[in-house]
Amino acid sequence: MNTVLVTGGAGFIASHVVDRLLDQGAAVTALDNFDPYYDPAQKRRNVRAAQRSARYQLVEGDVCDAALVERTFDACRPDLVVHLAARAGVRASVEDPARYLMVNELGALNVLTQAVRRGGVPICLASTSSVYGNSTAVPFDEAAVAAEPLSPYAATKRASELMAYTYHYLYQLPVAVLRFFTVYGPRGRPDMAVAKFTESILNGAPIRLHGEDTQRDFTFVDDIVNGVLGAARWVSEGRGFGTFNLGRSQPVVVRRLIELLAAEFGKSADVVLGQLEPSESLITAASTARAEAAFGYQPSVPLEEGVKRWATWYRESEESPAAALEK
Repeated sequence: MNTVLVTGGAGFIASHVVDRLLDQGAAVTALDNFDPYYDPAQKRRNVRAAQRSARYQLVEGDVCDAALVERTFDACRPDLVVHLAARAGVRASVEDPARYLMVNELGALNVLTQAVRRGGVPICLASTSSVYGNSTAVPFDEAAVAAEPLSPYAATKRASELMAYTYHYLYQLPVAVLRFFTVYGPRGRPDMAVAKFTESILNGAPIRLHGEDTQRDFTFVDDIVNGVLGAARWVSEGRGFGTFNLGRSQPVVVRRLIELLAAEFGKSADVVLGQLEPSESLITAASTARAEAAFGYQPSVPLEEGVKRWATWYRESEESPAAALEK
């Protein structure tokens, strides 16, 4: 992992991956289009630390631009690609499925194509626990068919997984597909539960809870980064194809997250109970045995500790939305 291309490199998870790679001595090119799905200023804050490194280059552009992706590969000549660029968000995908198809399927295809053209550059391809839907037994195992996605987001990510396998089959492209489970932590997207709940608690606004029994396998971002880099080593050492869950393996009812956040910020939470959206799963729960066996993945941050780290970052970091509002 001497030279790494990270797509979506200014985003939540990707920016943490970039920072860790730089810490390990890699040269990193980040490709990001600063899409306004959420405030691009937050993504600009995400890359401040990386931009202080002489081994970091930021390319502003879209993975849907095939010519740009080709030029980026030719310029940085990566020996590993971490493909994290995506159109995220389960509910939003119901409103704009065409955009999700374009980014998550055709964007991924552009990256796969260039990896093959340059001789088979190993790829870590980010996917999601959403591909499992509601028809998979708990805990979710990677061998499950995952053929009944509940949202366009999940369907497009599953499609990108299948295309990645096809490219492995046809061209022996080494691929590690990584299914993330409800990632949270510093730099978290504002549309995700932890950030949304925090804003509501601090502003005294009601929190709409989508089903009393809804459970999520909340996974702290540092554990996810450890998994990504472990998978990167695995895929770089051979020419295989593997699908790996990266989760905490301890699903928690969402109300418990709300209680922890309220306690951490010293405020009460006004919870309004609603119905689970048709596009959302009732539960997400990862079996991580395959990732542990392949590259030693062992998540270590419990939800209580992760919420404390989130709250400290939110209150004290110059990267946080709170700090941006104070300026």
